[in-house]
Amino acid sequence: MAKRKAQDGDIIIIKKYANRRLYNTGTSSYITLDDLSAMTRDGVEFKVIDAKSGEEITHSILTQIIMEEEAGGNQMLPLSFLRDLIGMYGNSMSAMMPSYLEAMMGNFRQNQSKIAEAFKAGAGKNPIAAVHETNMALMRAAADVMMPGNKPRTPQGKQAADAAAPSESDEIAELRAQMKAMQAKLDRLSK
Repeated sequence: MAKRKAQDGDIIIIKKYANRRLYNTGTSSYITLDDLSAMTRDGVEFKVIDAKSGEEITHSILTQIIMEEEAGGNQMLPLSFLRDLIGMYGNSMSAMMPSYLEAMMGNFRQNQSKIAEAFKAGAGKNPIAAVHETNMALMRAAADVMMPGNKPRTPQGKQAADAAAPSESDEIAELRAQMKAMQAKLDRLSK
């Protein structure tokens, strides 16, 4: 496989030709979707450009890689998730989904080693539940940002009356700030 790591912000340009061949301009060699998959896993930044039109098609190519992984028996996406995801297209909340999914994946990556350690230690408490709680807090914060008239909620979903513990308030404030930043990003992207 011909690939190279991006150097300090370099993005490797991959050209896709009409014959479905992919050309890595960084190594001057043809590569496959499997090579792009490995580059993604290795953290190599790349951009796929349609050689004829000049249009960026990275999103489509990454989606194609996921489809091939799923079809090849490496099914990681549950049917219910796929159905819910398809149901979100055209939904009023669909504009928020990319940022929300990025935040959830970032949260998972941050907690991945903690989850693995908890499973190895045979922890009595389900470590996935802790990640789920954080995800739910992010979703509540998103709802609060999207509906400014709402008052902050406690983890149980009841209206808070200054009963939240300081650490919980700080966490919610941080989540709100993250959601405001995501909303600002969405606003910039939609212009």
